[in-house]
Amino acid sequence: MSEKLTSNQELVYNCLETAQSPLTAYAILDLLRVKGLKAPLQVYRALDKLQTLGLVHRLESLNAFVTCSHPHPHGPETLAFAICDDCDQVTEFSSSEILNGLSAWGNSQKFSPRKTTIEISGLCDTCTQKPD
Repeated sequence: MSEKLTSNQELVYNCLETAQSPLTAYAILDLLRVKGLKAPLQVYRALDKLQTLGLVHRLESLNAFVTCSHPHPHGPETLAFAICDDCDQVTEFSSSEILNGLSAWGNSQKFSPRKTTIEISGLCDTCTQKPD
């Protein structure tokens, strides 16, 4: 990471990095009140910058945030997430088959996507193996 983070950005990033599941902005605020964050705006500003830097992602379906599994500034590429309904584990992945399919569809429809985020909910392998 070439850009230096502010103290609030670092607090929010570290909070997400140690979290066991995706966190909403208000959950982050609750966890960081003891460290001096007092207002939602402080968390949202930090999250905005962290997203711009490609360090965190917003999961639209959960309205929550996770750290990027391979931090870097993201362009218009496709991001994909598998979200476990039981344990809240999030796996970030990419698939050339999905990207090729979306690209073919876009070309056939003369549609130029700016950003594509795919979120798949279901059960991870560990939760699938759990006895009822």
